[in-house]
Amino acid sequence: MYAIAVTNGRLGWQEQPDPPAPGSSDIRIEVAWAGMNRADVMQRDGGYPPPPGASEILGLEVSGIVQEVGPQVERFRVGDRVCALLAGGGYAEQVVVSENQVLRIPESLSLQQAAALPEVFATAWLNLFMEARLSEGERVLLHAGASGVGSAAIQLCHAFGHPCYVTAGSREKIDTCRSLGASDGWNRHDGSFVEAVRQWGGVDVILDPVGGDYLGWNQQVLNTDGRIVLIAFMGGREAEIDLGRMLIGRQRLIGSTLRSRSPAGKGSVMDALHTHVWPLIESGRVSPLVDRSWPIQEADEAMRYLESNDSTGKVLLSVSGA
Repeated sequence: MYAIAVTNGRLGWQEQPDPPAPGSSDIRIEVAWAGMNRADVMQRDGGYPPPPGASEILGLEVSGIVQEVGPQVERFRVGDRVCALLAGGGYAEQVVVSENQVLRIPESLSLQQAAALPEVFATAWLNLFMEARLSEGERVLLHAGASGVGSAAIQLCHAFGHPCYVTAGSREKIDTCRSLGASDGWNRHDGSFVEAVRQWGGVDVILDPVGGDYLGWNQQVLNTDGRIVLIAFMGGREAEIDLGRMLIGRQRLIGSTLRSRSPAGKGSVMDALHTHVWPLIESGRVSPLVDRSWPIQEADEAMRYLESNDSTGKVLLSVSGA
């Protein structure tokens, strides 16, 4: 098969070995579209290696057609339209993955749209509803609100009755976030968001892919019993924490990653999406936000665009052109 290889920091479409034959509970997918994520940038740069046993090929989410199923697979048949959450291997013509990590595509969505679902909606659901355990009416601060994860998280907050405030890189991005259901937002180029979020009324849960100085600011806007879920550290991996504020406010800091979880762990998140989110997608209340797409052969250009921070929503790669 052909797949993306990283050579001297650049992405090239090259012939590579096929993935192994499906195990008893695995399926082989002919990839139509692959989603691009910040984690792929980190892996390209050597800062985020795949978990043991996972493919070295970039790519954490795909859509496509089931090509082959293992003997114990019960939920899928050859020819099904599916999307999948991966530990790696998505920038390729085919991928083999546990059926636990696969969902049928809602009838209302194209293969292209479906490639924008697995990673971002799984990340948003896992961290807001499973890790932070959002309860009725709690308020949320979403950093990088116009990102793929941010756009998914805004829609989930809106659908389940959680007012949310965002930070983003421009007024235009904030306006997009408001159109998805955010109450308002703060332009990160204007400095600290603390006073703006306090005036909004404070928050109970913060989804933070930034880290760095944001952690101290996050603490200042948390209501009592508030939770910060740290999912990346684009602003730096070192931070100053006010332990006194943490104790007095009963604050919790939760570190969370999705990629390194077991197939069963990823499967529990996908099952939750199927139960709680898929009906919202099928009804049109929630939808993936796609910014731009490139042919897989132009993945290097697409990744440079992702790094520019100009995107709003998902960047996708067309593999088969379906």
